[in-house]
Amino acid sequence: MLVAEQNVSISTAGVLRGRDILCFSHDWTGDPLSKTHLMRVLSRENRILWINAIANRMPTASGKDMARIVKKLKSFTEPIREVEPNIFVLNPLAVPTYGSVAVRAFNQKFLVSQVRRALRKLKIKDPINMVFNPAAGLLAGKLGERELIYYCVDEYTAFTGVASGLREIEEDLFRRSDVVVVSAERLLESKKDFNPNTFIIRHGTDWNHFRTALDAETKVPDEIASLPRPIIGFHGLLADWVDYELIRKTAEHFDSGSVVLIGKVAVDAEKKIKILDGIRNIHLLGRKPYAELPAYCKGFDVALNPFEINELTLAANPLKVREYLAAGLPVVSTDIPEVRVLEDCAVGVDHADFIARVAEAIAHPKPRAEVSERIRHESWEAKVEELRKILAVSCEQ
Repeated sequence: MLVAEQNVSISTAGVLRGRDILCFSHDWTGDPLSKTHLMRVLSRENRILWINAIANRMPTASGKDMARIVKKLKSFTEPIREVEPNIFVLNPLAVPTYGSVAVRAFNQKFLVSQVRRALRKLKIKDPINMVFNPAAGLLAGKLGERELIYYCVDEYTAFTGVASGLREIEEDLFRRSDVVVVSAERLLESKKDFNPNTFIIRHGTDWNHFRTALDAETKVPDEIASLPRPIIGFHGLLADWVDYELIRKTAEHFDSGSVVLIGKVAVDAEKKIKILDGIRNIHLLGRKPYAELPAYCKGFDVALNPFEINELTLAANPLKVREYLAAGLPVVSTDIPEVRVLEDCAVGVDHADFIARVAEAIAHPKPRAEVSERIRHESWEAKVEELRKILAVSCEQ
């Protein structure tokens, strides 16, 4: 149960306001994730030092990974920059492995020196260290932070190619944090034994942004506007946890319609996604700017969350599902526990049931404005307020 539910009279007046916050996360230039949205809300009343990704997995010999390494080396030489008001970005550099004691010690010393230099430059003292990236556990407690919060939104050690030694670093981070926040019930059950101050805050949604899909002036992009209907859509990372066999079956079942996939293909999915090659009604459109996603959603007849069922996805809380709902869309997902709490998301228990749910959603759609309105309360501002209540109680104990 959330602290917010246990005691609604808790005062949060001085919590997470007027502070300096360290945020160890993914690269700022990546797609906006839960961390991005939370920090944008917090930056209204706090100063944020956003530390770009410290690798959680070993790089491969693929062209994408090599290009990323080159980009990391180049960005390391760039100065700290203010990307939005009160959000400053640091590009750190580290060796992407943690199994060797010597390499771990080198990474720790090297990273600490980089972050401390940034703290001095920005005149930051006594910050809150809010860690979203478990690899940053190497630095936790060594940066003069007053509070340490681990905000865990995935079962990181279940990712393909996870870096050696990450499990030990993360487990130590769980134990040493003042507060642990998780985004899914399954994570709460598996992590609470590490730290009694573990709480769940489910993801929010950028409701105002995706709600524009319902606006009359929002124009459906030309590249999907003329596609045969129904248009069955997806946006997000095309990773190796996506069920491409299910997407193929869905496209073949609705062969007179169109399946639109928007997003970057992850390195680990490049082989798996080849199962979609040659299917004429599947349209891979690549990554699109976040600003344009509501317009694409407006053109969808139904939106999909077609995840495989495994250790990683069972602990996931797919952000895209709430974004689809904010856009008013009918949504169909595979059987991920966290989508079952959402009133307007249909769940398919197997491939045949999933396709049947898609057909039902197309044939009998709910009013889009009503679907959108029912998710309105799940804002990122509301999630920050949940966090403030948790910290207010933790500080009193």
